Order: sequence, then structure tokens, then C-alpha cells
Amino acid sequence: MILSKYRALSAVTRLDSHLIRRSLISTQCNDQGIPPPLTGIRVLDLTRVLAGPSCTMLLADMGADVIKVEEVTRGDDTRSWLPPSAPVSPNSPKESSHLPPESAYFLAVNRNKRSITVNFKDPAGLEIVQRLVRSSDVLVENFIAGKLAGMGLGWEDCKVLNPQLVYASITGYGQTGPFRNAAGYDVIIEAEAGLMHITGEHDRPPSKVGVAVTDLMTGLYAHGAILAGLRSVQHTGKGVWIDCNLFETQLASLANIASNYLIAGKEASRHGTAHPSIVPYQVFPCKDGFLMIGAGNDKQFRLLTERILEKPELADDARFVSNAARVANREALVDIITQVLQRHERDHWIDRFTGLGVPFGPINNIQQSFAHPQVGARQTTMEVDHPRAGKVKMVAPPVTYNGKRMPVRRPPPWLSQHTKEVMLELGYSQNEIAELRARQII
Repeated sequence: MILSKYRALSAVTRLDSHLIRRSLISTQCNDQGIPPPLTGIRVLDLTRVLAGPSCTMLLADMGADVIKVEEVTRGDDTRSWLPPSAPVSPNSPKESSHLPPESAYFLAVNRNKRSITVNFKDPAGLEIVQRLVRSSDVLVENFIAGKLAGMGLGWEDCKVLNPQLVYASITGYGQTGPFRNAAGYDVIIEAEAGLMHITGEHDRPPSKVGVAVTDLMTGLYAHGAILAGLRSVQHTGKGVWIDCNLFETQLASLANIASNYLIAGKEASRHGTAHPSIVPYQVFPCKDGFLMIGAGNDKQFRLLTERILEKPELADDARFVSNAARVANREALVDIITQVLQRHERDHWIDRFTGLGVPFGPINNIQQSFAHPQVGARQTTMEVDHPRAGKVKMVAPPVTYNGKRMPVRRPPPWLSQHTKEVMLELGYSQNEIAELRARQII
């Protein structure tokens, strides 16, 4: 058996590969930034869709070698979530010609990774993943609790193969409790864990947030937990099982809303863009658009009324003389401000607000957001060369280190792009790889 031969060499091979990978860190300093701190760390990525892939992309951005294991024929679910998609280049690799275009959704959260396809429901495919477990520092998965254990890839199985493994499980509700076997969907967790209840206008039905924020926040929590796990392994030499889930992430992210309830028993409600304790602090319509205005104290309110709205009498009106008074007379004040703002276009008011110290911002659509002066000034977007799609635009990693971003070393991979490469690294021969392909194991 291939596996028995591999066992005899696994300890030496894993040590040698780690030394080689870790030695690269001193040579990859990013033009006075910092060297990618996770160079030499291998991440086995068994995740799909958003929460897991966003987590592993953050690790990949920091230099980790992320190997994304995908289903053999379809890959990650988001590969089929199109349109929109990137156009297929006429110079794309022939071996990828059977694939659909690269979906914009997949491209958003899979840069800096390698893609392999493995059917690990088959014993031969399971053997491949077990080899990867042995040679990896981190495994990230987002299967329903217990699913991988039933396939021989649970935490208890993997820590035998690799006692120093950081094993991160991302689920809907966690590994224990009555909902442990329920699937996790961002929009469902938004509903169940309070976010939808506080989102939307007070006289309208609850609303979901416009992007899957619970998934993304869970990815952030998981990424931080994995870094802590790696640090723990350095200290103890023992692996770690991380249990991260959407439900608890969303409850934690309620922040002051959760604290208001836990400390004072105060139930929350929807306020649209308004603030329950500050007025004016909400979106207002102009003649041709919208502005968010946040006059959070009496000084800012006086500047708003005198210098911007040219309604100085409002600052001394007994109904509006303090924030408490303005909250008590919210409807009357909002109506007055709305009437004034609707006399002119949005750009007129932007000019009036600029430089006076009253917090404000236009409600930009996506095109306007990417046309923002800060985007160009800070090079917030970038282009990468994709082998199937040519030049692909994407949002750059949003953090700089000594003024430099982590490099994008690889474009998001096309399905199975690196299968042969990784299989050779794992010790498979060309003939074995061809046989496994013929059997649709890879």
C-alpha cells in the first residue's frame, strides 16, 4: 500500500519540508514591509463558500501555503455562482477548457491558494488527504459537526496522524448543544442570533445585511484563533482543536446591544440608519441622493445649523438645545433638516459640509465607492494575472505593515490547477497520478 510506504518516510519528509519552507522566510521581505509571517506554514483547506475560504485566504495572504481540496467535478459551490464571472481568455490552459468561467464570488476569497481535487469518500482519496494531514500545520474544515469524523478525518483521527496539528472546525452552531447537527447559513444565523431584529426601519419588516457579515466575521475569528493555536503549538508541542461557529460569532458581535440586554434587560429595536440616543444621526435625502449625518454633540449641531443649513435659530430652539431635547423631539427636527437638504443636490451639500468638523458621508453606490479618492491614493484595488481569465481586478489585502501590503503571490486557482503538483510533492509517481485520474479519485 502507498500509505504504508509513506508512513515510514513521513516524519523525515515532514521535517525536511518544514525546514525548507521555513528557510524561505528570511528571503521574502516585502520592500521594507515585513516578511510574510506564515511562510513555511502549510494549511489544508477543506472549506467551501465564504466563512472558511475567507479565513484561509487571510492565512494565505500572510504567506501560508494553502492547499484547497475541492470536489472532483464541481469544486467549491461558489464556482457555479455566476453570473457575474470573469471572461475566459483565449490563451487559457487547454486542460481547463471544460470548466465554466471563473465566478466573481469564488475569485473574491480564494487568492494565494493552490487547488487540488480529491474524492476522499474513496479509500484512495482518503489516503491522499491523510498524507496532506501529516505534512500540514493547520487543517480548516466547515463540514457539519461529526461529518468528517465519520469519514476518518475528524480531530481524533487527525491528531493521531499529526500530533502537532491545529485543527479548526467552522460550523453553524458549534460542536456541542442541541443544534450541533444543523447546517450554518449566514442569513439564518442573522435571524436567529439577533442581527436581523435590529436591522431595518422601525416600521418595516426585519432586513438582512447587504453582505454576509456573519460569515465574514466568523472567518476573522477563526483566522485569529488559528494564529493563537499555532503559537500554542510552539509552546506546548501539542495540537489544538478550534471550535468556531457562526451563532456564537454573531452573538459576540452584537457588542453593546448584547450588553444592554445582559446588564439591564433592555430589549433592542430597529432604527434604520438612526441612532436611538443621538439626534441628528441618520441618513437624510437630498434632491438627488442621500447623506449620512452624525452631529453627535451640541457643538457639531450648532455648526450644522449655522454654517451648513443656514438655520441658526435651531441651535437655540428649546426643543433642540441639547441632545436629550433633540431625542425627545426627533420627528420635528428630522422633518426640518430633511426639508432644507432636499432643496439642493448632494454635491452642493458635500461642499458645504467639507472641512467644518461635522461628521458626514455620501451614500455611495459600489461604482462611486471604488471611485473614492482614497481608493486611488492607497492603491486599494489591484490586478492579478489569472491563467484562465487574464487580468482580474480585486480588492487588495486591507492591512499594511510598515506601509506595505502583503504580496498576492498567486491568483485564485482554477479547479484542480495544482493537483499534479501537490501529488508529486506527496510522493506519488506519474503513473499513480494517471491511474487516480482515470478512476476519478483526483
